[in-house]
Amino acid sequence: MKHNIISMEGKSLGNVDLPQEIFSVKTKNSVVASVVRWQMAGRRSGSHKTKTVSEISGTTKKPFNQKGTGSARQGSLRSVQFRGGAVSFGPVLRDHRFAMPKKIRKLALKMVLSDKIARGKLIIMDSFKMKTKKVKDFLSAMKSCKIDKNVLFLGAKKDNDISVSSSNLYGYNALPVEGLNVYDVLRMESLVIEKDAIDMIIGRLQK
Repeated sequence: MKHNIISMEGKSLGNVDLPQEIFSVKTKNSVVASVVRWQMAGRRSGSHKTKTVSEISGTTKKPFNQKGTGSARQGSLRSVQFRGGAVSFGPVLRDHRFAMPKKIRKLALKMVLSDKIARGKLIIMDSFKMKTKKVKDFLSAMKSCKIDKNVLFLGAKKDNDISVSSSNLYGYNALPVEGLNVYDVLRMESLVIEKDAIDMIIGRLQK
């Protein structure tokens, strides 16, 4: 399938061939949702923690005599029923990550890329090079290309003119092609890919 290439000024520069096995895949919500859950689980810190009885600092002496007080026997002030004591069945340090087959992750990427093309929200730009890295020039270029906010830019390199000039602007996010992921493609309305990054995406998803 062919897709149009535009310049930073919004002019058409011809077409590029995109393989249908990557950019024309039917979307299955269950597959995409499972990969998003996998990504979100990997971002969780899992650092929530409460202390058990063995971790509470305090005396080991009984609060009061076992017999003769008329109250229930107590063995330690560090127990869960006392103020400053332990927490019963509280959260512990854990890793929330789980395994996800590489084949499924690739399939989900193909699906979200195909969905962007089907909805006319994927733009291929010849180059991310700009005369200056000023915000004013960046916004002018976006206006020429008829690109609104809520856009993800995928460049062939980590540091490029667009990633620098848009870094302080809301609604624009830039990633190197190595950082292409399902969640960021989904949460942004439009996807703009640098021409040199297309070959890298194809090579990554055809392996």
